[in-house]
Amino acid sequence: MTIRLGHGFDAHRFGPGDHIWLGGVRIAYDHGVVAHSDGDVLVHALCDALLGAAALGDIGRHFPDTDASWENLAGKTMLMHVRELLADAGYVPQQADCTIVAQAPRVAKHVPTMRGAVAEPLGLDIGALNIKATTTEKMGWIGRGEGLAVHAVAVIAPS
Repeated sequence: MTIRLGHGFDAHRFGPGDHIWLGGVRIAYDHGVVAHSDGDVLVHALCDALLGAAALGDIGRHFPDTDASWENLAGKTMLMHVRELLADAGYVPQQADCTIVAQAPRVAKHVPTMRGAVAEPLGLDIGALNIKATTTEKMGWIGRGEGLAVHAVAVIAPS
């Protein structure tokens, strides 16, 4: 069996709002994110990692922000669509590791719920999905509380 590896990254700046979506979970916060879809940086980074592993481009190609049909798209819908794209290309997700980079909000207590919300639409065993969080120790734009980012690595295998 030949496995393939992909890396994804996404970042969004904070804007008006009272919550963010992260890993398919609505988290109360004193800001929202500026985005065309729901702005779920974890889902976006993971989708890019999965698409990259299959050499299928990136989310900008499959979910362009110039297409109104993708506006306010929920992360779960995006994950299911990427799973279908992988299946059409002959692959299935095997494992993923995601790192949330944010000074705030604190997200550790939400990680178990995020794992289920992300694993389920991908058909991925929850034990094959890791989500962790870190800060930038108040350095840079993330440390100043201007936004957040996620790095993701995904492994896929032939179906």
